[in-house]
Amino acid sequence: QLQLVESGGGLVQPGGSLRLSCTASGFTLDDYAIGWFRQAPGKEREGVSCVSSSGGSRNYADSVKGRFTISRDNAKNTVYLQTNSLKPEDSAVYYCAATPGARACRDGLNDVYVYWGQGTQVTVSS
Repeated sequence: QLQLVESGGGLVQPGGSLRLSCTASGFTLDDYAIGWFRQAPGKEREGVSCVSSSGGSRNYADSVKGRFTISRDNAKNTVYLQTNSLKPEDSAVYYCAATPGARACRDGLNDVYVYWGQGTQVTVSS
């Protein structure tokens, strides 16, 4: 049973922060690249960030650079997305995803991810 479970979403005011977590069960994340994606109502899913299986490569969408940080803790089988200085336009369902191979996340956010979490809602509003 290969599962990814997100947590940490919620309602936050503009300028606030959330730390999103994604914990894997049924497999170990140290062999997988991890991506964070988001989808707002009426919009296509977009890649937000990713980290390679080795942890050596990280990518961010231009819209979140300087505000979001991705990290991984292989001992906890967990990846995090620290979201700072949140804006209303960041509101979306955020998904974590995993894909095997050392190449993923080497060059942008365009890799195909094969395991997906259920999503966690982030709402940024006053």
